[in-house]
Amino acid sequence: MDFLLVQALNGLASASSLFLVASGLSLIFGVTRIVNFAHGAFYMLGAYGAYSLYRLLLPLLGTGWGFWLALPLTALAVAAVAALVEILILRRLYDAPELLQLLATFGLTLITEDLVLMVWGAEDLLGPRAPGLKGAVSILGQKFPLYDLALLAVGPVVWLALRWWLTRTRWGLLVRAATQDRAMVAALGVNQAWLFTGVFALGVFLAALGGAIQLPRDAIHHGMGLQVIVAVFVVVVIGGLGSISGALLASVLIAELNAFGILLFPRITLVLMFLVMAAVLIVRPSGLLGKPQAPAQAVSPSRPWQPWQPPVRWLLLAAVGLAASAPLWLGDYRLSVASEILIFMLFAASLHLMMGVGGLISFGHAAFFGLGAYGAALSVHWLQAPMGLALLNGPLLAIAGAILLGGFCLRLSGVYLAMLTLAFAQIVWSVLFQGGEWSGGDNGLLGIWPQAWAASPAAFYGLTLAVVVLAILLIRRLSLSPFGYAVRGCRDNPLRAEAIGLPRGPLHWACMVFAGAFAGLAGALYAFLKGSVFPDSVAIPLSVDGLVMVMLGGVQSLTGPVLGALVYKGLSMSLISAVEYWRLILGGLIVVLATALPQGLSGVIDLVRRAPPTGPSTEEPRP
Repeated sequence: MDFLLVQALNGLASASSLFLVASGLSLIFGVTRIVNFAHGAFYMLGAYGAYSLYRLLLPLLGTGWGFWLALPLTALAVAAVAALVEILILRRLYDAPELLQLLATFGLTLITEDLVLMVWGAEDLLGPRAPGLKGAVSILGQKFPLYDLALLAVGPVVWLALRWWLTRTRWGLLVRAATQDRAMVAALGVNQAWLFTGVFALGVFLAALGGAIQLPRDAIHHGMGLQVIVAVFVVVVIGGLGSISGALLASVLIAELNAFGILLFPRITLVLMFLVMAAVLIVRPSGLLGKPQAPAQAVSPSRPWQPWQPPVRWLLLAAVGLAASAPLWLGDYRLSVASEILIFMLFAASLHLMMGVGGLISFGHAAFFGLGAYGAALSVHWLQAPMGLALLNGPLLAIAGAILLGGFCLRLSGVYLAMLTLAFAQIVWSVLFQGGEWSGGDNGLLGIWPQAWAASPAAFYGLTLAVVVLAILLIRRLSLSPFGYAVRGCRDNPLRAEAIGLPRGPLHWACMVFAGAFAGLAGALYAFLKGSVFPDSVAIPLSVDGLVMVMLGGVQSLTGPVLGALVYKGLSMSLISAVEYWRLILGGLIVVLATALPQGLSGVIDLVRRAPPTGPSTEEPRP
């Protein structure tokens, strides 16, 4: 009993830290509707900033004052930086679709991670023990850290302070009004721009403070931002987007599950919070205390999609011909790189079929890619299947996963749908990671090589090019078919689509299955390219890469994701080998494109193509 009590107190201490970060994210989304993927980056800056400020204040103020002043001062400094970021970057995206907001804030995350590496280095840093709260107290004979005991009060105090601020102050009243009806708040003469800036700064202050108070508890490292943002998103979605009380309830739930999960459910500890999130979303699509959100703003084309005109067809045919001649002028290594880029072109095109055509936001599209890779690898490893059959079995396993996921997604949309796909991907990752002998676990499956006729880099490249080109043409044909028009109708105007009898749920389900099949085909090719497959093929970073490819190329264009994959993978693979701080460059490019060129690279090409001639006019002067 005493051990269980201490374990519960550990969970509550972690819940307080988690609530600090989650309450800030929930507050920001409730008012600004910004899906702030960079929230974890500000959390990381809070931890690193507090470490450096403490070291700076230590000779001047001593251990006690230096430590306790470093925490709030760092949070204030990070909040000031966040206000500047909101004014310069995010203010341009308030009326943009959620995906563009996600893209821009992901770029900020990449920039921040490399800035942290430049300033503080790659090694983990150990913070000081909290002055005055060192040591432990005895609770029923069990030792419990005194600092963690003090953290128990942080969550409830912050919750009470936020409740008082939201209900008893004029600014809080305006914030509550903005969460309900932003247009009415603007009509009453309230300066929404500064209101949003203040709310964003307050939310980031809470995140930075949450990172700063981790100094005595955990080592500081440059991956902690991405590590915490996933858990925070889970908490916010379980509690309900925009609900502070829901964030507190979900923080306690998730922290206690993590504390006791290792004892009660050791086999599923790694994915327990995602199972809980999936269960909550299936029963209550708006979260525990959340309210139904308006449908996510679709990223629809600026002009209707049309069949390729003859000049475009000739240009694309020339591009395919140039790609087909690559074995004549590229070496083996570069051909392997080209094969990988082609595979990710197909992966991005499959994700665009869900997002661009169907309007279904996915944070876990890598699940289908990984299922396809493992479907092919398991066929070779356990069934001794030939390469052709393995390439067929990969998409079949991905289709099975898409059918299963689609059955639970019919009631969800927007961020809630995206988070359920993320939960599905993490569940698949956990099954593969803990699969033991049949999946290879963390060691993966090795020896998945092509047959002799496709073993050389040139032959495999030719196979990949043929499969990818045919698959992308099928995706385009599907998008411009009556099925594609019906799915796009449900995306653009769900009420009108329902009025004319379009079955929105089955159409979305079918769209997810088609997208999963093409992503599974890409994964199967990837398994043979690398000769092995690991659980990382289902991990969150791959899903994020897919989102970036689609948005970078332009979700409003059918060919945009292909262009985005070419540029993103080409840049990332070349920058990784040539530049030490490649995330800084890539993140800056992503932010510029999201804010200045929201239609992506395909939009830039479209503007150039439609630009008027610059030469002298040949029109006859009007009388």
